[in-house]
Amino acid sequence: MSEFGLHVTIDASECDKRKLASQSVVYDVLNNLPTKIGMSKMTLPYVCKWLDKFSDGTAGMSGVVMIAESHISIHTFPDQDYIFMDIFSCREFDTKNAIKYLVGAFGAKKFKTNILKRGLDFPSKTNKQQGILLTH
Repeated sequence: MSEFGLHVTIDASECDKRKLASQSVVYDVLNNLPTKIGMSKMTLPYVCKWLDKFSDGTAGMSGVVMIAESHISIHTFPDQDYIFMDIFSCREFDTKNAIKYLVGAFGAKKFKTNILKRGLDFPSKTNKQQGILLTH
C-alpha cells in the first residue's frame, strides 16, 4: 500500500426508515463492523439522536467508533431516507465486504461509493529508515 490509508465514503438512499431512526441499529452496526473488517475498537460506539434543519420531525442518528486504525462514522436522515457512512483506516481492508455490510444493514436500494487514497505523501517508516541510513 503506497498510501497512508483508504477512506471509503458511502452516500445511500431508499433505506429502511425504521433502521435509519434506530439508535440501537446504528450502534450495533458501528459495534460489529470493526471485527468484520479486521480492525480494533479503541472505544465503544457513541451514537446520539439529533434534529437538524433538514428534519421533518424524525430524529436522525450520528455515530462514530474510534478504531486503532482511525474511525468509522454514520449520519442518518430518516425524513430524507438518506445516510452518509465512512471508514478511514491506515490498515488495508476488504472495501467491497465493508460496503456490502453497511449498505445491507440499512437496506439501501441506491448508493454511491468513493474510495480515496489518503496520505500519498505521508512519510513511511521505510523512507525514514532509508533517510537515516543515507545521512550516516
